[in-house]
Amino acid sequence: MYRNGSEAASASHDITHGRQVLPKNVKPHHYDLTLEPNFETFKYEGTVVIDFDVVEDSTSISLNTVDLDIHETIIESAEATIGSSPALSYNKDTQTTTVSFDQTIPAGQKVRLTQRFTGTLNDEMAGFYRSSYKDENGNDKYIATTQMEATDARRAFPCLDEPALKATFTVTLIADHDLVCLSNMDVASEKDVDSKIAGKTRKAVTYNKTPIMSTYLLAFVIGNLQVYETNNFRIPVRVYCTPDQNIEHAVFSAELGARTLEFYEKQFGSQYPLPKMDMVAVPDFAAGAMENWGLITYRVVDLLLDEKTSSATTKKRVAEVVQHELAHQWFGNLVTMDFWDGLWLKEGFATWMSWYSSNAFYPEWRVWDGYVIDDLRSALSLDSLRSSHPIEVPVKRADEINQIFDAISYEKGSCVLRMISIHLGEDVFLEGIRRYLNKHAYGNTQTTDLWAALSEASGKDVERVADIWTKKVGFPVVSVTENEAEGTIHVKQNRFLRTADVKPEEDEVLYPVFLSLRTKDGVQDLTLDTREADFKVPDFDFFKVNSGHSGIYRTSYTTERLQKLGQNAQAGLLGVEDRAGMVADAGALAAAGYQKTSGLLSLLQGFDSENEYIVWDELNLRIATLRDAWVFEDDKTTAALKAFQLDLVSKKANEIGWDISDKDDHMMQRFKALLFGKAAVSGDEKAKAAALEMFDKFIKGDRDALQPNLRASVFAVALIYGGEAEYNAILNEYQTAKQSSERNTALRSLGFSEDPKLIQRSLDYALSKEVKTQDLYMPLSGLRAHKAGIVALWGWVKDNWDVLTKRLPPGMSLLGDVVAMSTSSFTQEEQVADVRRFFSEKGTKGYDLEYAQSLDTIKAKQNWLARDKKDVEQWLAKNKYL
Repeated sequence: MYRNGSEAASASHDITHGRQVLPKNVKPHHYDLTLEPNFETFKYEGTVVIDFDVVEDSTSISLNTVDLDIHETIIESAEATIGSSPALSYNKDTQTTTVSFDQTIPAGQKVRLTQRFTGTLNDEMAGFYRSSYKDENGNDKYIATTQMEATDARRAFPCLDEPALKATFTVTLIADHDLVCLSNMDVASEKDVDSKIAGKTRKAVTYNKTPIMSTYLLAFVIGNLQVYETNNFRIPVRVYCTPDQNIEHAVFSAELGARTLEFYEKQFGSQYPLPKMDMVAVPDFAAGAMENWGLITYRVVDLLLDEKTSSATTKKRVAEVVQHELAHQWFGNLVTMDFWDGLWLKEGFATWMSWYSSNAFYPEWRVWDGYVIDDLRSALSLDSLRSSHPIEVPVKRADEINQIFDAISYEKGSCVLRMISIHLGEDVFLEGIRRYLNKHAYGNTQTTDLWAALSEASGKDVERVADIWTKKVGFPVVSVTENEAEGTIHVKQNRFLRTADVKPEEDEVLYPVFLSLRTKDGVQDLTLDTREADFKVPDFDFFKVNSGHSGIYRTSYTTERLQKLGQNAQAGLLGVEDRAGMVADAGALAAAGYQKTSGLLSLLQGFDSENEYIVWDELNLRIATLRDAWVFEDDKTTAALKAFQLDLVSKKANEIGWDISDKDDHMMQRFKALLFGKAAVSGDEKAKAAALEMFDKFIKGDRDALQPNLRASVFAVALIYGGEAEYNAILNEYQTAKQSSERNTALRSLGFSEDPKLIQRSLDYALSKEVKTQDLYMPLSGLRAHKAGIVALWGWVKDNWDVLTKRLPPGMSLLGDVVAMSTSSFTQEEQVADVRRFFSEKGTKGYDLEYAQSLDTIKAKQNWLARDKKDVEQWLAKNKYL
């Protein structure tokens, strides 16, 4: 799946202890499932027939069910029917229905369970649910679709809903003749049936039996759909969408899908085993996409692409999501983690593989350069909080699972794989992957199985260097001091926390740290696996630790060395990743108290002649982080920080300009868009005037006046410096634009207005019928850019808490996202007290991780302010900003 306070594991790391799982007395081997939805009542009728092997003498069978009305239950064994009305009992806490019978079925027998049931096509984007779109007359129309991961197959039909309880599935869907019906496999047969639901003849479409697979990967879609098909792969690759979308926008993803499947077959040494690949753009979808085997579902914006009107960033995102989901067809679907604590095995790998394949397909995107400001940044940001969690996090209950679909499972997981792939070499790494997939095809694995395959391929003890990175929370800061007389550097590792309050018991882990020491002679592969050690350095004029920034750690240098590295960067001795990584480390270390913030500001100031987008993105992120922490300080200081950002970006923005054409490559388009936006929003008069001129032409009908890469920045400028007329124009763009990415850009922009009336309109609009639940957070996001918005957003969350908890789906983390958005921007003690008071009354079940991480984020900013408030003011005054 592509996604939109935990203690470190104990030394023994028994991740199975205390799991809330089904009894092991029976094992399913085949499901025969028939479903018939009713689009008038939003109910569906279902029949499931499950064939079991009896593992232990049994007088009951337990299944997972949620919100299903079971009408009839029949149990049959090879000898006789055991009963047509066995006793049923339901445990809401464990989401299990237990079927009990009088006689004992001995181990070794086979048994068949048949249940007839009714379910609801819910509007919660979980299980078997309904998704709506508008027809050409503005009427609501519906499709039925699914989202089973992680534990929502049980909302669709009675099943044994755990990833290790694999089985085969035969699915039959009953629907009107004019509707498209899709499932994981191709169609085996189609016949007419008399429908009691519809009171007319309908079609019953039966699909061929699936390979053995987990319940969370089952999928079905029914609706009025249009299709684009490519035959540029040995099996059909199709993209489906609803009639309100432009089918031409399916071409990019379909053709990319065909190329990617062929590429993955070669890389994995394993054929894609299903007879077709369907990808569906679903109007209501809580995540980014879901890798259902042979029937991948997506948010519309993450699958359909208008290459003529989309930004470079949007195109990169679509490619990344498609390649991520297709990687899952092997890593996750063919070979599946044993339980959800191993989520990273599939998500970390699919994330890494999407980068790997994007690099192969689009080298001009320079994705590995961008890794430092993307995956590594996200991973280190979340993992620097005490409330982070290990990559392999113990999961006990169903309601805990969705909280770990986060930057640790995805981004940190992919970072570990990148680190190992560089340590082993990519060719050796991929050979290990091939062995892993071949050995465990159609089975379930644990992390040790991956390490074993990589060890076998490389001849190295991969588990020794890799296991600790997945089983322990956090990462180190590596402090570097120098002894020039001895020609050595002293390197020491300690746990890094953004709050800068590491306790001794939190600093016991010793990570195997790949130092990758760069000098003028090249890169030395050195490993620090003790607390501290000395290493020879041939030349103190230039050296840098963590060359390429594939290591998962921060590096702390002396002030003098950091200044020297800035000079080395200007002299061309540091590559893009090293320059961006150096800025990232300096920013994170200043925020955590390892260095003074004045030193960071001076370092940033020295990069004003930098010529790379990736470095500038990191520079601006570090300024934004500082301004966010100081947002509630006095107006003079916040204005001074804004003026500093303007000074830094203005010269370069005006130098490279903002006229973007096809002659500009992918990186230059992003570079121009980034600096133009930062300059205009910060008050650069030329950029601001250009933005307002573009906006004026755009709203008067000249859509070509607004280049796609500049759209978000221009909208933000119009709202910051404009009023109600500009707000209405952007709102109209959201309501009328045809392309999802254009509509989303408009919706995300609304919160930038600081007018109290317009702030309230954005808040009200988020809960209106005009905004789909999946997008509820979008009009809220811009509010975090200013004090008035931050305060109003929290007040709105408190006032609408009951509405939000009912509206946001239980199967996804959207409520946790809103909690984090509405609280983490605070910095003042009275604000924190209000947040704690509110949640002490409401409870935090289902989003306790996000809540704890938000409090940690606030604490880190408070500590930063306490340490460096005067230091920043003195630097601003010295540099004539105050």
